[in-house]
Amino acid sequence: MMHARHTARSAARGFTLIELMIVVTILGILAAIALPAYNDYVRRSRIVEATTALADARTRMERHFLDNRTYVGGCQDWSTKSFTIGCDGAATATTYALKATGSASGMGGFEYTINQDNVRTSKGPGAWGSNAACWLTRKGGECS
Repeated sequence: MMHARHTARSAARGFTLIELMIVVTILGILAAIALPAYNDYVRRSRIVEATTALADARTRMERHFLDNRTYVGGCQDWSTKSFTIGCDGAATATTYALKATGSASGMGGFEYTINQDNVRTSKGPGAWGSNAACWLTRKGGECS
């Protein structure tokens, strides 16, 4: 009979404290690796929002020029979820520059521009860097 109680008590065995601490440590390490990568993916998806909006704005400016033979009056400011888009200075009869400025949380410091000649520039915060010849899409100055 004593033997039956001992067996029942052994079957109800749980995890030890050291096993739980190892699992918590492993989860912490995985979270420390995954969270920054996830944040970069979110930023990169928001960058696509800016570049798409700038391409659309450029098309609108060219359509305005075809209709009016001037870029003056063609620029309109608007916002997306993550960026504010508008003219970077005043448009003239033959020139314009459009700019997307990061406005959402985590997008501060990002700026993308395009002009009538399709020249693209970009600036990003910290490790993202800047590039005078293209739009940044990844950290370290990588462009699309």
